[in-house]
Amino acid sequence: MNIQIHKNLEALSRAAVEFFAASAAQAISERGRFLVALSGGKTPQSMFQMLPDAPVGWPRVHVFWADERCVPSDDPGSNYGQARRAFLDKVKIPEENVHRVQSDLEPAEASKSYALTLSGFAEPPLEFPRFDLVLLGMGDDGHTASLFPGSEVDASTPTLAVTAQYQDRPANRVTLTPKVFNAARQIIFLVSGESKAETLARVLDDENYQPETLPAQRIHPLGGAVTWMVDEDAASKLPRRMKQKFCEG
Repeated sequence: MNIQIHKNLEALSRAAVEFFAASAAQAISERGRFLVALSGGKTPQSMFQMLPDAPVGWPRVHVFWADERCVPSDDPGSNYGQARRAFLDKVKIPEENVHRVQSDLEPAEASKSYALTLSGFAEPPLEFPRFDLVLLGMGDDGHTASLFPGSEVDASTPTLAVTAQYQDRPANRVTLTPKVFNAARQIIFLVSGESKAETLARVLDDENYQPETLPAQRIHPLGGAVTWMVDEDAASKLPRRMKQKFCEG
């Protein structure tokens, strides 16, 4: 695990774009394509807006999603729609390389459909792709993708339908599972804001392993690497020993 602490969201976003471009270049050079899974939310929006100016071989890029809300693609809550508006409509990526969740379906059907999409890029013996890069965020409560506190820890399938109530509102979603995330070559967590500082300190504390209540702790790639890119506000409650151990960006 590596932690990079950046001055603010803009600096964090620039570093994430550089990481994205470098990962894409390496994957395309070594394997002829770059498989990336995106997340939604406020934090990656700045990064997405910078991507059209990045040196990325878009014709060789395949875009997937770590999770998605079951809403129309033009709904403000659609992760696909967010990425489409921010950068996908502005780069030369083939339409067939954009693999969105069929969010107009009910969660169970959308989950099955997306598992089938993933199987088309499987790397045996896996039944799903080994992503070159996964972009994840973390909520104030420690959730990541649509893996919420109290949800199944050891899911055996690559996708899950999420239909439970979350923070007093319905959560009709599809999410990839740790089984997929932990097979990735690279994972980046993007975390910004003081509201996440206390949870971030708990998640990164090796002596506080609570994956049922802190789902972000379920992410630990077996043959890959995880990098936490956080801003100074989010890192404000990390213990000094942790800040000294890892590189500051």
